[in-house]
Amino acid sequence: MSENATKAPAIPGSRRIKMKILRQDTESKLPRWEIFDVLAEPGANIISCLQQIAQHPVTNSGEQTTPVTYDAGCLEEVCGACTMVINGRVRQSCSCLIDQIAPNEGDTITLEPMSKFPIIRDLWVDRERLFHSLKRISAWVPIDSVYDRGAGPQELPDKQEPRYEMSTCMSCGCCLEACPQFTIEPDQEKWDTSFIGAHAISQARLFNDHDTGRQLKKDRLDTLMGPGGISECGNAQNCVKVCPKEIPLTESIATIGRAVTVHSIARFFTGK
Repeated sequence: MSENATKAPAIPGSRRIKMKILRQDTESKLPRWEIFDVLAEPGANIISCLQQIAQHPVTNSGEQTTPVTYDAGCLEEVCGACTMVINGRVRQSCSCLIDQIAPNEGDTITLEPMSKFPIIRDLWVDRERLFHSLKRISAWVPIDSVYDRGAGPQELPDKQEPRYEMSTCMSCGCCLEACPQFTIEPDQEKWDTSFIGAHAISQARLFNDHDTGRQLKKDRLDTLMGPGGISECGNAQNCVKVCPKEIPLTESIATIGRAVTVHSIARFFTGK
């Protein structure tokens, strides 16, 4: 038994749980499972338990090991970096509370890295492809100058409210992990023809609805008409179920689907 597991609970309500973690030293190495005994205090989250393991990296069988590697930033569900698969469900580890998923003495929590991105080490994956998809649809407001252009266009509240929901996307990758059409693609040359994902489709809708951002609307729709675009969505609707920000992703997919249809018809008749 590990050193931290032998300590008496310091706070009423604390309990000993097990964390079963899928570990992998590098992408080329074989994965392995390691189990740790952790003292979970009330209000603890997954990150705090991983920090406890880092202080005492000893498995429950008494084997000395290394601290578990993971990605994290804000620890308040804003940056999207700490996504992992927890008890078989992809989610943010910073907002995953032990009291909710392992409320009893001796409960086990299983941690795995996302499967749709290349492994860097342990629970840390390379999400570069996710951000590449955002570049594909020009997910920004074009401002090609440094001089004062005056006041921008006024935005009405009825347009601001739905756009705000979409703007809360933190590029965490949950929607991509849950999507059956989004598969791991280690060959970067194929990223531009692989399914782009719900996050990028929703961001295209966000910027197309912006009075300045819509300057690039045609380019975005051209991209989403091509290989890996909107037509490759299988409408599984897994994305909207796992989104930690509850963004209406299926609504965005439907909206962009209609926009692409209108755009393709217009291109057919005008050649533009």
